[in-house]
This record gives sequence, structure tokens and C-alpha cells, in this order.
Amino acid sequence: MTWLITGGAGYIGAHVAHTMTDADERVVVLDDVTSGVPTRLPAGVPLVRGSIADRELLDRTLAEHDVTGVVHLAAKKQVGESVERPLYYYRENVHGLTVLLEAVVAAGVPRFLFSSSAAVYGVPDVELITEETPAEPINPYGETKLAGEWLVRATGQAHGIATACLRYFNVAGAARPELADTGVFNIIPMFFDRITRGEAPRIFGTDYPTEDGTCVRDYIHISDLAEAHLAIARRLEAQRGAGDLTVNIGRGRGVSVRELADLVAEVTGFTGTPVVEGRRPGDAARAVASVDRIAEELGWTASRDVREMVESAWEGWRLHHPEAAAR
Repeated sequence: MTWLITGGAGYIGAHVAHTMTDADERVVVLDDVTSGVPTRLPAGVPLVRGSIADRELLDRTLAEHDVTGVVHLAAKKQVGESVERPLYYYRENVHGLTVLLEAVVAAGVPRFLFSSSAAVYGVPDVELITEETPAEPINPYGETKLAGEWLVRATGQAHGIATACLRYFNVAGAARPELADTGVFNIIPMFFDRITRGEAPRIFGTDYPTEDGTCVRDYIHISDLAEAHLAIARRLEAQRGAGDLTVNIGRGRGVSVRELADLVAEVTGFTGTPVVEGRRPGDAARAVASVDRIAEELGWTASRDVREMVESAWEGWRLHHPEAAAR
């Protein structure tokens, strides 16, 4: 059994690669390394450099490594950029997936795990988001993830492939400092970046209908997320023939932006006061996962708390940003 992890040199992909190899799964990584970092990969894991839109490369990789399952993580994922460049996002995320699935079908690969997102839900006004909550994305990024789910399910049904779609909520933390997120696109590294530059973290909107007026989100430790991938991959290994599993990946508990800012200040030693700015368009007041389905289907639940996410993320941030350690 060999798993091809597309985007495996990225922040999430490298954690999945380490978790799977630590569990004695054979792994090969395909990554164009535009944002991935090859040194993140476990020793001995082959790295194929290239794009999922390169059919010839895909055919060769699937054959040479005798791939029997795919974990598809490679994608563009910045919401704001997707609004500015929708054609680019549809080409990268939907066309690229189409080429990959064509290669998977041609090679007879029987298992496919797709990295989706809570962005498929849009901004539902519910206490907990279940997998049955209507999917109504509000930006091109979320649209491409929903279209990707449709493609994966339909292909699985038509060609007898066991498939799974994982709807991630807010991923944070690091298993080890060297694997930490080096981008400044998510809220915790955005807080760290401001603090490192001697500026106060920003909170967007304090007039939401929540307990403290700030947005509430569900945060999942990257190590828990990677372990969920392993559990689902093994579920697909045991499955015979087509069948789809769609699950939320979160903790099922909400943390407000204000609470998160306070925790970041405590961990980093920041003594200032966050800057409050107006709401950002499209931000939901609350987005918290129902995690009952994955618990019932796989017996899996997240085990790490938000403090562990912030502490491990800060350790990684300081490794990659020496000026933060000095400050």
C-alpha cells in the first residue's frame, strides 16, 4: 500500500506525511514547491516535483511508485486572493483536480482522500455546523472546494473508488517547530506577525451576537488533523469498492477572537491591548463544527486544546523568525 500525498511539502501535507510514515504507511509526495518546503518531509520519502495538472508526470508517478491511494492536499487556499483571481482558483483547484482524477481512474487507484474546507458552508446561522448543513459558499475558494467534493464523489461512484472528503475548520499549531506554518494568512500567525513587529494584534468586529462580541471559531491542532487523515486512510484501506465519507474535522468547541488574543498575549508575553477595527465582509459570527459523525464512524476525536496550538505555533514562529525570539 502506497499513498501519494499531493502538496505533501506544505504545512498540512508535511504533518500528514510524518504521521503516516510514523504509522508505517508508505508515502510518496508530489509538490510543485511553490509554497512547500522539501526539508519538511520525513527522511526517505520520495519527492516528485511538479504540478497535479501535468498528466504525464502523474501517470509516471502513479505507476513507478505503485500508488494505491491518494491524499489530495495541493490547492490554492487564500480567500481574498480567490475573490481577486477566480479564474486562477478554478484552474488550479478544479481543473487540477480533474486531471488528477483522470490519472487516478486510468491507473486503477482504488482510494482517494480529498482535502476540503469548512468554507463550503459559507456563513450558516447555526449553533453547530453538521455535515447536513446546506453548503452555500460565499467566495471562489469555497466554491472550488465544493466543486471538488462533487467531482470526487461522482468519480468514486462511477469508477468504484472509495472516497472521503474532509471539511477542515481552523487549523493551527505544529507537531515540531520546524514543521510550523510559515505563512501569515491565518489568525494566530497574523497575531504573531503584529507582535513581532511591535504592533498590537487586530480584532475585526466586536459587535457580533456572541458572548464577548467577537467572532467564534473552531480550532483544530494540526497533529489532530494529521491523525484524522491516517484514521480515514485506514478506513478507506479496509473498504471494498465505491463509497463516500464526508466529515467535519474540528473540536466541536468554539473560541472567540478575544479569547484567542488573550491566550496569544499570555503565551508570547505581549502586554499591549489589541486594536479593534470594523467587521470584515463575509465573516460569520460563529462557525463551530459538529464532530459527531467522525466520532461515530471512526471513533476518532481531537485530543489537543487551544493552548497547545498557540504554544506550539509560537515555538515554531520563533524558530523561523529569530527577531521574535529576540524581542
